[in-house]
Amino acid sequence: MPVPDGFPAPAELAPLARRMLADAVRVARWAGELTEVDKRGELLPEDARAAGRALAMTVGAAANAWGQALLVGLVELRDGGAGPGWRLHAWERDDEAVIRGWSALFDAWTLLAPVPPAVLRGVFAQLAGQAVDQAPQLLSFLHLVDGPVADSELLELLRRGLDERRLGTGDSSTFPLSPVPHAASAVSAVRGTCREPQIDTPHAPADVAAVLDWMLDGLAAVGALGRQDEAAELSPLGHWAVRAKLEEICTVAQTAAGHIEQSALELLSACADYSPGPARAEFRAWVAARPADRAVAELLEAARGEDALVRGLAFEALRVVAGSTAEQGVRAAVEEAVLRPYALLWLAEQLDEGGASPADVLGAEDAAWLWVDTAAAVLDHGETDLLVGHVEGASAGEPVRLFHRARQSGHPRAASVLTAVASVHPDPAVARAARRSAFSVHTGGA
Repeated sequence: MPVPDGFPAPAELAPLARRMLADAVRVARWAGELTEVDKRGELLPEDARAAGRALAMTVGAAANAWGQALLVGLVELRDGGAGPGWRLHAWERDDEAVIRGWSALFDAWTLLAPVPPAVLRGVFAQLAGQAVDQAPQLLSFLHLVDGPVADSELLELLRRGLDERRLGTGDSSTFPLSPVPHAASAVSAVRGTCREPQIDTPHAPADVAAVLDWMLDGLAAVGALGRQDEAAELSPLGHWAVRAKLEEICTVAQTAAGHIEQSALELLSACADYSPGPARAEFRAWVAARPADRAVAELLEAARGEDALVRGLAFEALRVVAGSTAEQGVRAAVEEAVLRPYALLWLAEQLDEGGASPADVLGAEDAAWLWVDTAAAVLDHGETDLLVGHVEGASAGEPVRLFHRARQSGHPRAASVLTAVASVHPDPAVARAARRSAFSVHTGGA
């Protein structure tokens, strides 16, 4: 994608990305064809040590470089092992491939951000997801200023965004917290039904400042910005990334016909890889090309399938269907267990019930079912870190209670979700609790 006038061309940007990812390329080339990696695609301990010795890196640096190589597509997983990806072969000759590879690293900045101190982790469970939701606004502001911006100014911008979200005055339809629709609603609903109501107080300034530091350090770690003298400034690569994201949101990345001739299931499956702007444009075009009653029926039928991400996207698409036809169809869907939580949230939004929160709309059973369903979507289509975040956001410090609700939800994916949580959660105590709950689902325990 071309950069705006006055910014470097791909031939100038690519060397910056190559330098940023030099260690990832070295590890990928060292590895060649590996016959075995662990279940998450990471280097086995003995291979990480061997890479460190061969490349004069620490073991941790070698493992981190391998993780970057996976994210960027320099290596690909196959048959329990890993080998060179096509991007590695094109690395020295294809500038566009290099920049797109770096873009994948940029998209994953939260995975590479330095882990916050232990004393801040409780704060991060509440604030980090909300703050990441504000990252596009901060980046867009840095892009428009095109120069250093004081940390204090970014802090005020972040604080205002968080307050708008907390008070319900902001536009939450842009840049959702998770790529999985309704994941944030599930987290909010479960938190609301797992804990006593709390007074809605502003975030402590020190906590917001700590989260901003974490965000800026993470974006700096992927080369999107630089920090100096208590100010931040986008790098040329950062400017390119922001511009690319803005253009992606404003332009449907499809032919003029898009997906309007396809079935609802094909439309939703294709839009699973889109960012929110282009996906909504495709939904509008698809709905406009057929009678409203037929569009509603097809979307609801697709939502009844096994893919939880498609289910969430179906109700996102139903947002663009106006009038009583959609309302009647969704009201009928309330009687179906697999659709009920989504339908209730849709109806509350359409009827504008006084800014009701998901916890106000969903009872404890519906909230737990939705949490498991969206966790299944994260498990099938997202990164493991997103699954950990899905747990942390909803558990509010009480993971055992969350897992108990998930276990009793009756959702067919409850056991597989809890098993996956047990395998990826970094806290051994939480992992054990998830494993016990998963076992209890299998054995029918209370």
